[in-house]
Order: sequence, then structure tokens, then C-alpha cells
Amino acid sequence: MTLAATTPAPRLELPPLKIGRITVDTPVILAPMAGITNTAFRRLCREYGGGLYVAEMVTSRALVERTPESLRIISHDDDEKVRSVQLYGVDPVTVGQAVRMLVEEDRADHIDLNFGCPVPKVTRRGGGSALPWKIDLFTSIVQTAVRESSKGDIPLTIKMRKGIDDDHLTYLDAGRIARDSGVAAVALHGRTAAQFYSGKADWSAIARLREALPDIPVLGNGDIWSAEDAVRMVRETGVDGVVVGRGCQGRPWLFGDLQAAFEGSDHRYRPGLRQVADGVYRHAQLMIETFGDEYKALREIRKHMAWYFKGYVVGGELRAKLATVPTLEVLRELLDELDMDLPYPGVDSEGPRGRAGSPKKPALPKDWLLNRQMDAVQTRDIAAAELDVSGG
Repeated sequence: MTLAATTPAPRLELPPLKIGRITVDTPVILAPMAGITNTAFRRLCREYGGGLYVAEMVTSRALVERTPESLRIISHDDDEKVRSVQLYGVDPVTVGQAVRMLVEEDRADHIDLNFGCPVPKVTRRGGGSALPWKIDLFTSIVQTAVRESSKGDIPLTIKMRKGIDDDHLTYLDAGRIARDSGVAAVALHGRTAAQFYSGKADWSAIARLREALPDIPVLGNGDIWSAEDAVRMVRETGVDGVVVGRGCQGRPWLFGDLQAAFEGSDHRYRPGLRQVADGVYRHAQLMIETFGDEYKALREIRKHMAWYFKGYVVGGELRAKLATVPTLEVLRELLDELDMDLPYPGVDSEGPRGRAGSPKKPALPKDWLLNRQMDAVQTRDIAAAELDVSGG
């Protein structure tokens, strides 16, 4: 893949990120994304650059029940230096059991708790970005998880959003509770649940959280589409590291750009169409290894096609075929139809990718916003809400 020099960039004097006993030399974290950050995609990313690569979110209850899919989600390749797992849960007992299982069975080196997911099937049950509104429930889950993870000296972190909407912000309270409970780091996505992925991420909120929590690492997430965005976020907010989600979809080489930027190098990956096609094919091969099922693997890779070829001249008919590719053999035939000599298209291939959604009123449990404490009915219902929402 060709590397292109851009205007020289000064080295960003950011020390390695310390998360408990773990040192991340390049302070960049791959955000867990359901259906995307499996072992195949994590391998592609880490072959380009340094960082911490988090597996897809897994539901605590599914893990405790040892469903085959939950065990696949938390599996790691032998050469993954830090086995990072993200747990979702709404019941302190179940979350505690899941953390204990990961620790006692030596299945993770780092555990992250999901308090950021804005998807209705999650928030409607009081989970994800809806949960920190209930201070007692949030505190109980975090304290229980930290207590269990500390038994194995496994650092535990949390990822969250600003709050439910602009009238119900939770991030400063949640950040302080998490710090006081002993979490190793806090990551903030600068959007509310109501925003979904629309609009602009509020980096000023990330800066405020950094200021409010001077004694633990704070990580920033939201609208990092390029290495330059990451550098700008660090300079504007003072964060200790960045979390990259949608920006690397179809661009695993972004981690190479990020590492270069943090090291003060002006080299950036500018792949021509041949290199993108090679990357897609390798991704498909790795997916087959991950799932052990060619049809399932190729079905899974279809959603990546639009991201990989964003901005490149491919043609509508060929794009449509790539989006329904059934086998590795057909994928090879379709890729061979591309004009492999086409160069990197520049800004057309960069910037936002994936569905942003539109702002909407979050789906919440009944009377969720009436106060910040759980009532008797909500407490009774929450354990029943610990359903399997992982995998999509």
C-alpha cells in the first residue's frame, strides 16, 4: 500500500496510555462495534498500527449462560497482546457474575462496561446510554464490576455518552462515580442518546470531563475520521487517548495513520483501488476463519463493502453485486472487474461513514426520567431486562 507524505506534523507529546497494569504505547482504542470488531477486523486493524482493540459488546447474561455466540464474541487470537472485552448489563448481580467468570477463567486482560449504546432495543430496557440516569443502579453495577475485576488485577473501564438528551445529562456525575468506584479509565462519546450518531460530537463536553477527573485517564470518542482529527481532539480537550469507531469502518489502515500522527510522522495511507480490493479479500478470508462458515462469513462482510469503496469509482451495478456477494470465489471474480490502477480518490473516500440516524426521542422504560433513583417496579423489572442484546 502506498504511503503519502503530507505537510509535516509536529510530534504530539502524549505519553503512553496507562489503564491499570496495561500500557498502550499508541493511545488509540478501537471502539467495540457489534457485528464489526470481531477477531478478523481486529487483526486487520492491528496489522497497521498500535492501540487497544476491543471485542464486540457481549451481554452479561448470555456470557453467564455460556451461549456459543457469546463465547465466540469474547474469543481472541493467540497473538492479541491485550484481550479486551466489553460487557453490557443492567443487573448488578449478573454483571458481577460475568466479570467473575472472565477473571476466574482467565478470558480477559481488560474489561469495559457499556453505558453508551443508544440503540432502542437497549435503552428501552434501561441499558446502555439510558442507565447512568439511575445513579443507584449505575453505582451498584460499577462497584460490583470493579470489585470482581480487581480480584484478578484486571483493569475495568467504562464507555458512556453525555446523557439521554440535553435536558438529562449524566456524564459528569457518572464520571465521578466511576472514578470513586475505582475504574481505571473513562471514555466519553460526545453525543447524547437522543442524537444517536447524528449532528456533531460535542468535544467541549469531553474537555469538561477531562477537567473534572484529573486523577484518571479520560478518553475522547466521536467524529474522529482522520489522524488529524485525533490530534485536534487531544489538543482541544486534553484527553489521554482517543477511541475510534465508525471512522475505521472500511479503513483499517486508519490505525497506521493514527500511529504515525502520534509519533509526529507525516506519512498517511493513501490506498489505490488495487490495495483496497486486496484488503477486502483478506478481510473475507479472515472472516471465514473467524466463523468457520463461508456463507455466514460472506454474509457478514457485505455491510463492509460500501465503507471500503466509499469515494472510489466502482459503478452501481458492481456495487450492488458486492453488497450481495455469496462466496469467496464470486468475491474474487467481482473484485477482478475493478479498474485496479485507479489511485486514491482523496477526500471523497474520507469523512463520515455508516448510518448516522437522526435525532429522536430515546426509547426508555416507563417513568424512567421521573427521578434519578430506581423505584420498586423498575427494580423488579430490570433483572428481567437482562436479555441478550449482543451481536447487532
